[in-house]
Amino acid sequence: MNVVSPPSASILVVDDEAGIAALCERVLSRAGYQVTALTDPRAAIERIQQTRINLLLVDIRMPEVDGFDVIARAKILQPDIAVLVMTGFGTVETAIRALRQGVDGLLLKPFETGDELTQAAQQALSDNYRKRDAARVQALRPLFDVTETLFAETNQEKLLSLILSAIQDHLHCSNAAYYRVERDAITALTQIGKALPIQTDPAVDELIRRVVEDKDPMIIHATGPGEARAQALLSESGLGSAIFIPVSRANMDSVLFAARSASEAQFRGADLELFFVLARQAVIAMENARLYADLRETLQQVEESQQALLRAEKMVAAGRLTASIAHEVNNPLQSVQNCLHLAGREDLSIEKRKEYFDLARAELDRLMKTMHRMLEFYRPGAARMEFVDALELLQHVLNLTSQQLHQRDIHVKTNFPESLPLIYAVNGQIQQVFINLILNAHDALPTGGELEISARSVDNGIEFIFSDNGPGIPEDRRNNIFEPFFSTKEGGTGLGLTVSYNIITAHGGALDLVDHRKPGAHFRLFLPLKKNADSAHRA
Repeated sequence: MNVVSPPSASILVVDDEAGIAALCERVLSRAGYQVTALTDPRAAIERIQQTRINLLLVDIRMPEVDGFDVIARAKILQPDIAVLVMTGFGTVETAIRALRQGVDGLLLKPFETGDELTQAAQQALSDNYRKRDAARVQALRPLFDVTETLFAETNQEKLLSLILSAIQDHLHCSNAAYYRVERDAITALTQIGKALPIQTDPAVDELIRRVVEDKDPMIIHATGPGEARAQALLSESGLGSAIFIPVSRANMDSVLFAARSASEAQFRGADLELFFVLARQAVIAMENARLYADLRETLQQVEESQQALLRAEKMVAAGRLTASIAHEVNNPLQSVQNCLHLAGREDLSIEKRKEYFDLARAELDRLMKTMHRMLEFYRPGAARMEFVDALELLQHVLNLTSQQLHQRDIHVKTNFPESLPLIYAVNGQIQQVFINLILNAHDALPTGGELEISARSVDNGIEFIFSDNGPGIPEDRRNNIFEPFFSTKEGGTGLGLTVSYNIITAHGGALDLVDHRKPGAHFRLFLPLKKNADSAHRA
């Protein structure tokens, strides 16, 4: 509980009886309070105008000025002041009037002891602070709710509507608008209820621009003291009171506008303060939405760039795979041709002819499967996630690249289990990673050598190791191999490992260059299993 305690609390005693005033000053000063005692109510009001007072201890019945009048004036000058009234005529009517004026305590005269006065003063201060804390929380909670609502919205158009709705709700007004101020024109981007007629009255343009230039909020009433032209603008629009708040953000000036109709109560200073707080929150929320929109656009550009890199690397891989693809297609075609030729011999038995037809059909199925895999690989935008047998996919890639590896006298040694759990991935993208890693080994062994590939199941995923016995990667270049356009071989694009790294990372896996006791380059590829899919694998 927040309580102002001696000696920091200041108390003003007001009683037309000098003896009572002196007694209160003596008792409360002895208790450690900073006390000023006055017998003139007018002097007391001047004191409150000049000095911060924590507690006003005032007599109700005074000949010249009623004690309740002093309280009313004090509440205007210092709204948070604690009030303890003293009276020798305690009645129900007096207590009710005291409560209506926000009094924090009632003390009957004469006091029996000084402790009674001290305890009453302490209790009045405590009660006042409790009421102030409760009022502060009650005032802040709606603002917190508004802030949470505004910050959760990242669409700028929807956000403006939410801001105006918040202004309308918290200022209890039926009219609100958001004006964008540019050098050539002022535009009402959105509004609720009535807004000032910008297009038809140049005085409105001048008024809004003045608010922006002065960088100060402005409150205008249609009646009472004020600028005649500004008041006429409100009256002509059927408005009785309006507030303008300048808002500056991202090199753009704007003004928030709230107005009450002529039949509603005029805005007060507290409304202006509340509107100013709402405007500050609105500025932060709008800037947050702008940054989010910029980030979303940047991410889209990055994604488009990554897709372009992926397509470019696919084209490069396509050229490098041409010979293997031709070999993979030509072999089954020759087998089909031979089987059909043999099946056409008249001296064959029906069983033998059927055998040749079955062989031809099997070769055609193998050819169709090969072409289907290649179409999946080259089809742009084919990013459908599905359960994939990575081991089968790797075997297929080895078949595709076998001709190129054989021509360079590269021996492939594999260490595979009978099966691995299925992964949830994009088929063509994982195939591309396998192709890149195998062809990298192919390029690293221009005079032949050995490529060893192992696979195994590990915790929460599967792991592949690709090891060649080539010259390896120099120590000073190992940290850069996954960067775009960085290549250790002449004529390389520098995209293969970058694209592969991005694909595996997007799948939640890892691609690393690992140390090994043997010479050459050794890459570790880890692919995670989909949750709750451990049982979804082939026997």
